[in-house]
Amino acid sequence: MRVVIVTESFPPDVNGVAHCALQTAQHLVDRGHAPLVVAPAPAPGNKPDASAPCPVVHVPSLPLPGYPQVRVALPSRRLAAALVQHRPDLVHLASPFVLGVRGMAAAARLGLPAVAVYQTDLAGYARTYMGAGEAAAWRRIRSVHAAADLTLAPSTAALRDLQEHGVPRLRLWPRGVDTARFRPDRRDEALRRELAPDGEVIVGYVGRLAPEKQVELLAGACGLDGVRVVIVGDGPSRPGLEEALPGARFLGRRTGDDLARIFASFDVFAHTGPFETFCQTVQEAMASGVPVLAPAAGGPLDLVAHGHTGLLFSAGDATAVTEGVRALAADPALRSAFGTAARAMVEDRTWAAVGDRLIGHYAEVLTERRPVVAA
Repeated sequence: MRVVIVTESFPPDVNGVAHCALQTAQHLVDRGHAPLVVAPAPAPGNKPDASAPCPVVHVPSLPLPGYPQVRVALPSRRLAAALVQHRPDLVHLASPFVLGVRGMAAAARLGLPAVAVYQTDLAGYARTYMGAGEAAAWRRIRSVHAAADLTLAPSTAALRDLQEHGVPRLRLWPRGVDTARFRPDRRDEALRRELAPDGEVIVGYVGRLAPEKQVELLAGACGLDGVRVVIVGDGPSRPGLEEALPGARFLGRRTGDDLARIFASFDVFAHTGPFETFCQTVQEAMASGVPVLAPAAGGPLDLVAHGHTGLLFSAGDATAVTEGVRALAADPALRSAFGTAARAMVEDRTWAAVGDRLIGHYAEVLTERRPVVAA
């Protein structure tokens, strides 16, 4: 099968869309298929990922105003040319919004089926950054995804949102996790002594540092005796968070085995943002054998079994975050039980298993598109 993956982000970018697109391309190659990736060009000086598993066509891009870590593709003939040259059986649209919309239009002109992957809560971002515009965001989402042969939602919460806003032809397609990289035995006692020299319970956050992530909800945890908050990631909110979270350790962006070592060295993983359609970092923490504290909203509802693998709190409730950290910090046996159960819950959620499900969705679309031949 020949597939063109049109994605709004791709490594060296570090985010959920980029990571999922990379894993999709890798799995297609592993299964003997022929993918091609089309993505916005990275920022000048930020070299493309040389380890990409397949060819990558970069479209000229500009930084998103106010959020330079995000690149927005400019109009270009490279996308249509790539589709014509690669001769795909199907077009995969990863979180389509700008480049993906052009990919959808180009696929339609060429008569190619398209599978769209819903991955970004644009309506939630509109509320966060503009205080309004949620209805307009949903109109955009609906118009984009309605043109696809199939839309894949990453969680039951996302699937329900799409259904309620009139998006047709939906299936559930969750995300995989690298259980070989993220595992409990990567726990590093030397790193723990560096981060918490007095033996504090380490409460970690991993992700973008941006307003929609609401990382400031960890301020109360910073004031708890015997607790050390560790923040991994970067973004426009970092300067303000360094002031809002006194005593927290900021490690910047980390990737690969280094990130896996940090995950496994946490005692508690805390995710604070309420706008996650899936939340890959929660799954990586679980694979690392770490109990999770997360909002009872969006993707975490599918991932965290409250009272079994972690704790859920009411989204945006700073007091609930602090009390959740307090409860877990005070009970090592509970943390251990939650962490063991968390690892067991995700052990079969490999990218290979999830990737095979995706290929099954492709096959469904291709079968429906195939002309019926009269006997």
